[in-house]
Amino acid sequence: MSKIELVFGIVLLVMSVAIVLVVLFQEGHQKSMGTITGSGSDTFLTKNKSRSIDSFLERWTRVISIGFFLIVIAINMIMFFHVFGA
Repeated sequence: MSKIELVFGIVLLVMSVAIVLVVLFQEGHQKSMGTITGSGSDTFLTKNKSRSIDSFLERWTRVISIGFFLIVIAINMIMFFHVFGA
């Protein structure tokens, strides 16, 4: 195993853990189902706070996922050309 394989493996592991954590921190969309029965106590501050945190987490989910996808493609290309080039 070369150093580049080890580095890419560690980066993939860190990014996969980051994706899992960011997705787990997001609130479900069924959170506001209690407002129909009147059991929800949403104020202006809690609505805006959760919306900004949710949008922040959604944005980072996209960024990390795209980065993960690009790194996987780069690893496959490097391994393909390394195996057939040498």
